Amino acid sequence: MKTKTHLDGFVDIRYRPGRSTRTALGLLLACAATVLFAFALGLPTVWAQDQLPFRVTSRTFSNGGTLPLRMVYNQCQYFPGGGNRSPDLSWSNAPPETLSFVVIAYDHTASFTHWGMYNIFVTTLPLNAGVPNSPYGTQVANDFGDLRYNGPCPPPLRPASHTYVFTVYALDIMLPTLPTIGSFPPGSEALYHALIKAGREHHILRSASIEGHFP
Repeated sequence: MKTKTHLDGFVDIRYRPGRSTRTALGLLLACAATVLFAFALGLPTVWAQDQLPFRVTSRTFSNGGTLPLRMVYNQCQYFPGGGNRSPDLSWSNAPPETLSFVVIAYDHTASFTHWGMYNIFVTTLPLNAGVPNSPYGTQVANDFGDLRYNGPCPPPLRPASHTYVFTVYALDIMLPTLPTIGSFPPGSEALYHALIKAGREHHILRSASIEGHFP
């Protein structure tokens, strides 16, 4: 999915945890004197080393581990017995300017979006497991076409194991309500475009991910 790749590249360049995020002027004038000048002008320069890294964790699975069957799609013909439950997610060290969060679950192997939720309240912590009709934020249609989390269901093809990435974005705004087109609710592409626009306008403060594999 090209739009998701575009979003990942944009966030990685400007907002990768552990690196500083600067304005275009700061990037061009990369020396101590000009940084001091930028501070004097009040330009938005943020030093990541002055803050603890934004982190995402889960009690449902370990980072880099295997996703449990209870997270697998409950109508998956290849792996019967799935519970189709979204994982527990927690995050820490969000910037104090954060006003909302976005959560996306993405099959990196198949370029497939399993879950998208935006305008999650800043007071939400943790995001409890199993929230098909979440009160925490607004969900978009995933690539199954459903307004909820749908779990993994990788076909028995190579590669046999898929990588599922759960990313949390911290924003200093609430995203505008994504439009419905006719009878079709907004989907993952609409959310990616909204995030790309927010990133271009420097509203994405931090992002962090946790990944698991299945089977």
